[in-house]
Formats: sequence, C-alpha cells, structure tokens
Amino acid sequence: MNDVKLRKLTPKQTALVDTIVANGCTLKVAAPLAGYADGESGRVTATKTMKLPHVQQYLMQRMNEEFGISATLAAGTVRRLAVGAKSEYVQLEASKDLLDRAGYKPIDRSQVQVAGDIRVTIDLG
Repeated sequence: MNDVKLRKLTPKQTALVDTIVANGCTLKVAAPLAGYADGESGRVTATKTMKLPHVQQYLMQRMNEEFGISATLAAGTVRRLAVGAKSEYVQLEASKDLLDRAGYKPIDRSQVQVAGDIRVTIDLG
C-alpha cells in the first residue's frame, strides 16, 4: 500500500483520469483527449494505465471529490423542492427524504409476537 502512495502520476495519467471523471466517457474516447495515441494503440495503453494501483487510487479520489460536489447540489435541489414545489406531493416526498437523511426516520411499525404462558387468577372471595 505504501508503494501506491509513493508513486506519482504522470501528466498523461492525470489527464486520463480527469477526462474520464469530468466527461464520464469511455477509455476509447478519453485516451486521445488525454494525449494518448489515436485508435486501438491509445485505447490499449490507456486500459493498461487504468489497471495500475496508483492510477486506480487517484480515480477513486477524484470520484469521491465529484460525488461530494454533486451531493451538495442534490441536497440543495431537494431543499428547494421541499419548500417551493407546486405539488404538495413533491413537497411531502422531498421533506420525507430530507428528514430521513438527517436521521429522523419514522419508526418501523411491525407486529411482534411473543410466545409464553399467561396465567390469570381471580380471587372472588
């Protein structure tokens, strides 16, 4: 694992990962955009590059950064829907989603059966 941290990405490797993350494209499309050769040889080289552990680690890092940004935008959209949507149904569902994500999930309502003996003694005298 330490080897992964010590290895530096080349500018081409960085460009390849950044292109894939930014555009959401395939290796075939990303390779020439990142400076690899056009055609099959560029795709093959890019495929081998993406299998390198330090490149995969950088890809995961970049994806996490992008998801973090997207999550912030999505949360803002849900908040706007909860307050300003024309449909009450949309407002309700957005509000439920916000509460759920904040940890205020409704209690699961389930029927619990308990097995055992019950004895009742009535003393009338």
